[in-house]
Amino acid sequence: MGTPLVLAFLWVVAATVVAFLPMRLQFVFGFFLALSAVALIVWLSVSLSPWIGVAALAAFVSMFRKPLGYFAKRLAGRGRAG
Repeated sequence: MGTPLVLAFLWVVAATVVAFLPMRLQFVFGFFLALSAVALIVWLSVSLSPWIGVAALAAFVSMFRKPLGYFAKRLAGRGRAG
């Protein structure tokens, strides 16, 4: 088992732990998890296989579907006013 795979497993465990935190703490830790996920997905794709990277990206989008949808709406200009 390679280093990127071990780190991906630890990332999933960390995301699960963060999900149990109160919402005000989820924002802080979730932001750092989302940033680190981008680098981890690229590392998985380069070192193991692009298909593993695609699977990791699908898992990431599945876990962060609400925040990603919110930011997509904001970028499209359909976010909440105020």
